Amino acid sequence: MKVIGKCDSDSLILLGLKLFLTFVLENSIFEARMFINFSDIPKHQNLFLDYLYEFENVQEYYKHNFRNKEGYLPLFKSISESRKSRQLNLSSILKNQYSALANISGKTLRNFELLDKDKTIAVVTGQQLGILGGPLYTIYKIVTTIRLANQFSERYDEFKFVPVFWLEGDDHDFNEVRSLNLFDNENQILNLGYKDEISDDDAKQSIGNIKFDEVLNDFFSKYEGSLRDTDFKNELVTKLKNCYQVGKTFKQSFKELLFWLFDEYGLIIFDPQDPNIKSLLKPIFKKEVNDFSIHTQKLILTSAKLEELYHAQVKVKPVNLFYHTDDGRYSVEPVDDIFKLRRKRKQFTKDEILTEIENSPEKFSPNVLLRPICQDYIFPTGFYIAGPSEISYFAQITPLYDFYNIITPIVYPRSSATLLEKNVGAALDKYDLTMHDIFLGLDELKEKVISGLSENNIEKAFEEASNEIELTFDRLKENLFAIDKTLVDASLRYREKIITSITELKSKATKAQESKHETTIRQLTRLSNLLYPLGNLQEREINFTYFYNKYGKDFIRKVYDDISVNEFEHQIISL
Repeated sequence: MKVIGKCDSDSLILLGLKLFLTFVLENSIFEARMFINFSDIPKHQNLFLDYLYEFENVQEYYKHNFRNKEGYLPLFKSISESRKSRQLNLSSILKNQYSALANISGKTLRNFELLDKDKTIAVVTGQQLGILGGPLYTIYKIVTTIRLANQFSERYDEFKFVPVFWLEGDDHDFNEVRSLNLFDNENQILNLGYKDEISDDDAKQSIGNIKFDEVLNDFFSKYEGSLRDTDFKNELVTKLKNCYQVGKTFKQSFKELLFWLFDEYGLIIFDPQDPNIKSLLKPIFKKEVNDFSIHTQKLILTSAKLEELYHAQVKVKPVNLFYHTDDGRYSVEPVDDIFKLRRKRKQFTKDEILTEIENSPEKFSPNVLLRPICQDYIFPTGFYIAGPSEISYFAQITPLYDFYNIITPIVYPRSSATLLEKNVGAALDKYDLTMHDIFLGLDELKEKVISGLSENNIEKAFEEASNEIELTFDRLKENLFAIDKTLVDASLRYREKIITSITELKSKATKAQESKHETTIRQLTRLSNLLYPLGNLQEREINFTYFYNKYGKDFIRKVYDDISVNEFEHQIISL
C-alpha cells in the first residue's frame, strides 16, 4: 500500500481548494441572482428600506423591531394574558362563515378551535379582492403567513400559531381589483379587465358586496383565449369558473379561490364584513366617534414628522370610519357638533350616530388606519405580514394602538420574489446579464448589450463629439469677443444648431444599430417584459395563473417550499 507523504497531502489539499474555488466561481452568477437587496431595486421608499436595514432610524414610529427575536416570547405572553378578558367565540363565527364550503381540511378546522384558546397567536395578512387573486404578491403574502405560523409552532411549544387571511371586502377601490395582467404568446403584457374603470366621482360600493353579472362571461372568453394550451389549462379554467360565477360576489369568489389553493395548509380565510363581526366591533366604532379629537392630533403630529424625513403613506382623517348606504360607502366627517357623510346630504348628531352603531353596526367599516385596530381587537395578532406600503402606513398607526389599549403586533415584511423560468435564465446567461441589469430598465439594458456587441460604441462616440464641439465653440467665443461682442450671441445660435443636428444624427445611428441587432433587441424586450414588466417587479404586475397554467398546482408547492421568509431581500426563484 502506498503511503501518502506530506507533499502529496499538501497537493491534495491544494487540489481540493482549487476545485472548491472553481465551483464557487462557476456558480457565482447563479448565487448573485438568488437574493437582491431592496436598496438595489428602484422605486422603494426610504422608510421601507430603513425599516428593513436601518431600524434605529425609524424605531420611534414602530413598537417592535421584527428582527429582535428575543422580544417575541414576551409579546406572545402579553397577548395571551390580554385575551383572557375578551372571549369572542371566534370558532363558532368561522364555522358559520365556512358553512357554504365543502371538504374543509382537518388542519383548518383545528385552527378554528385554536382561536378560542388563550395560548393561540394569530399570524395575519390581508389584501384587496383582486380578480383571480390579483398580482403574485398576494400568493407570496399568504405563503409567508403560513410558513411563519408553522415555523413558530415548531419553535415555541407553549403557544399555537394560526395563519389568517383578512378579506378586504369593505374596500371600495373597484379600479384596483377589476383587472389582471398576463403574458400573451408573444411575451407581451396583456391586461384583461372585468368592466370599465369608474371615475373618482362615481359612487363606490364595497368590493366584497359587488356581484358579477353577464360581463364575466366575456372576461373569461378573453382570458381563456389568452392562455397558451398546456396540460393544466382545462383544469385551471374549470376551477376558476367554479369560483367565479355570475351572481357570486367578488368576496365569495376570492374566498373560494384561496380555499382551493390553501385550505390544505390550514389557512383561515376571514370575512370582516360578517354582521357578527361588526357587532363585536361596536366598542371600537363608538370610541372612534366619542374620542376622535384626542387621537387625531397625535396622528397628525406623527404624520407631519414622517413627512419631514420620509413620507406619510395615508392622509389623516378626523374620524376613521365609513358609513354604508344603498348606493355606496361614504367617509364620516365631523362638522361642529354633527357628523356628515362626504358627498352626501345625510348627517347625524352624535347621539344619532352612536345609536346607529348600536343598532346597525354592519353599516360601518374602518378606514385604512383603523382597520388594523379592528383586526387586532378581533384576533390575538402577534404578527402582521405586510408589504412595503403597509409597512409605511403602520408608522402612522402606532398612536392608535395606545389609544385603544390594544397590543401592537410585529409588522413582519412579506417575502418578495421574481420567478425565473429556465429558458429565461439561459437568456440572461447568454448576454451575461444579472437581475441588477434588468432592474435598470429596458433602455439601459439595450444600450449595455448592444454596445458590447458592436465594434463602435455610439454613446461614447457622440458624447466625445459633443464635448469637442463645446470646447471648439468655447475657444471661438474668446476670439470673437475680442473682435465683436455681438458675434458671441451668433456663435451660440450656431452651436445650438450643430448640437441639434448631432442629436438627430445620434438618434438615427441608434435606430440603425438597433435594426442591425433586431433579434437581440427582441430578446432583451422579452427578458424585460418577463422579469420587470412595465418597469415594476414581476410580483406587482403578473397574475399567478400565468405560471399555474404552465406548471400546475406544483407551482404553488414550489413557491411554498422555495420562498424564504427570513432573508428580507428580494429573492429569485428558479422554476
